[in-house]
Amino acid sequence: MRGAKSAKWVAIAAVVALGATACGGGDGDSGKDNKAAVDPNGKFSVEVGEPQNPLQPANTMESNGSIVIKSLFSQLVDYDEKGNIVMVNAESVDTKDNKTYTVKLKSGWKFHDGTPVTAESFVKSWNWSANVKNKQTNSFWFSDIQGYDDVAPAKGAPKADTMSGLKVVDPTSFTITLSKPIPYYVYKLGYEVFSPLPESFFKDPKAAGEKPVGNGPYKFVSWEHKKQIEVARNDDYKGPNKAKNGGVIFKNYTNLETAYEDLKSGNVDVLRQIAPKDLPVYKADLGDRAVDQAYSAIQTIAPAFYTKQWKNIDPKVLQGLSMAIDRDTITKTVLNGTREPATGWVAKGVLGYEPNAGGDVFKFDPAKAKSLIKEGGGVPGNKISIQFNADGGHKEWVEAVCNSITNATGVKCSGDSKADFQADLKARDAQEVKSMYRSGWVLDFPMNSNFIRDLFGSKSDGNQSGFSNKKIDAEIAAADSAASLEDSEKQYQAIEKSLPDYMPSIPLWYYKVNAGYSEKVTGVAYAQDGDPILTGVQVKK
Repeated sequence: MRGAKSAKWVAIAAVVALGATACGGGDGDSGKDNKAAVDPNGKFSVEVGEPQNPLQPANTMESNGSIVIKSLFSQLVDYDEKGNIVMVNAESVDTKDNKTYTVKLKSGWKFHDGTPVTAESFVKSWNWSANVKNKQTNSFWFSDIQGYDDVAPAKGAPKADTMSGLKVVDPTSFTITLSKPIPYYVYKLGYEVFSPLPESFFKDPKAAGEKPVGNGPYKFVSWEHKKQIEVARNDDYKGPNKAKNGGVIFKNYTNLETAYEDLKSGNVDVLRQIAPKDLPVYKADLGDRAVDQAYSAIQTIAPAFYTKQWKNIDPKVLQGLSMAIDRDTITKTVLNGTREPATGWVAKGVLGYEPNAGGDVFKFDPAKAKSLIKEGGGVPGNKISIQFNADGGHKEWVEAVCNSITNATGVKCSGDSKADFQADLKARDAQEVKSMYRSGWVLDFPMNSNFIRDLFGSKSDGNQSGFSNKKIDAEIAAADSAASLEDSEKQYQAIEKSLPDYMPSIPLWYYKVNAGYSEKVTGVAYAQDGDPILTGVQVKK
């Protein structure tokens, strides 16, 4: 999960009620043990994997890094449990035309090094992050801003160092002028890529990626690579989500089975997900400390359209492969009822989600599947592979999906295992996927555009498959230019309903948080992006 958790790619297989990272939450330990004595300075540990990149806000597009970034940086806005905008570092974000937005900052905010958070902190951060010279994975998130093409041209060197659409008005206010109106733009500002950066960052960005200085509820302490990252409570924090604990230790695990054994023995306090093999027993093992709740993420299989196998493929072939997958049986058996079969490309719980948007291509029908594949000219080579990361608990369901496809259609299918999530992402980034890859996406902001534009737009950073369609691009541009948020939402719904004609990916199921926590902590809850809400966790004495 990189996925406004920067658009994040989801690392784990089994991973919300609409709940904000900062302000909301889902079910969880809502009041259990609320009479237990707590240590306000106590620290607790969370299971994670090694982040893919340095801890720079615009260079993090997966879930292992984003959970750390979110603890260190706060945004202009966040969202409440109903998806409404909540001001955090911003006092207000106003617009009269959906094209020029005026941001006014709250006073008194400081970075962890004691320097003030100003309008320049945001504007300079965004200009640096957008600039192609700085090679930030999430540069495209700034592409709506006027002048983006000057700092990040498709070819050649930048024509400018700053975007013309960003203007500092005074120390606590600035304006954002977009290249065209976007009615939902304020929603995007809750994503980590829009973090402010202190002056110290620009003096040595590489060092800042190893020892980040943010404006969030926790301060960076240390990073022992492939072992753990430690953060401590920021006592000077001005936001609405002050930490109720002394800090967090993000413990690195290379497989979920080991993490679960450590949870049971008290060596780690909070898990983000339970491995498939432990799903049948974790509720009995953990009792009230077991978590089972929905969140806004979706699991798919994406063809590598840049390969010879899938380039110019007839969508009927992919429709057939989709109808060869028995989602109901796999989610009930292999995944032990912890997933819900997908019926579209947009995750549940976001604005614009519509049930059954994908129509019949999500129904298990072996005869129809075989027929469609034949009509489309067949699967080149009559075999496929699905790349996945071995540290995320995916092996079992990949094998089940492959067996379902082969039994239904005769197409040979196998898993292509990568050692860990970093290796998986590296292969995707380098366009080295041999056939298909396991693609999990969690919301960056709670609207359907995040699951369509940011994955299937030809130039979007989240588009790693090479899918490109001029008609879809034009419809995305039109939806972004709609007169109102509601109109934009409806136009994206129409785009989603047309996706079976293109099959940019094969959705499998919606995620759920199936996790747990130790007896040492209370107040554990999970947000809409599936992550534990770190600031609300309390450590028992």
